[in-house]
Amino acid sequence: MSKTLTMYGLAHCSTCQKAQADLQDNGWTVQFRDVQKEPLSAEERAALVAQFGDKIINRASLTWRGMSEDQRAADPVAMMGEKPSVMKRPAIRANDLSGLGWTANVKRSFGVPA
Repeated sequence: MSKTLTMYGLAHCSTCQKAQADLQDNGWTVQFRDVQKEPLSAEERAALVAQFGDKIINRASLTWRGMSEDQRAADPVAMMGEKPSVMKRPAIRANDLSGLGWTANVKRSFGVPA
């Protein structure tokens, strides 16, 4: 089985950098996509929302804290289109595996020591 995955995040995000390094150190080929430089299509954003639900929105982020109540009430697909940095990261997809964030459970699911 090929150990290739797609990671969505921001290039300057230290958590994304750490996750990418850890995954590569454990034999994964990481196809990284910076969602700010290479925005996701509406279909790609909708697929992430379908997979991860409202957890895809990072309510602890500076972006979220700077948003108005009207902006916070928007549809997550539209919200990520307007403000890509509001997406929780990294979002990782590999065949039948997926993970959101870089928690101990996500690490273990990808065979990375927690």
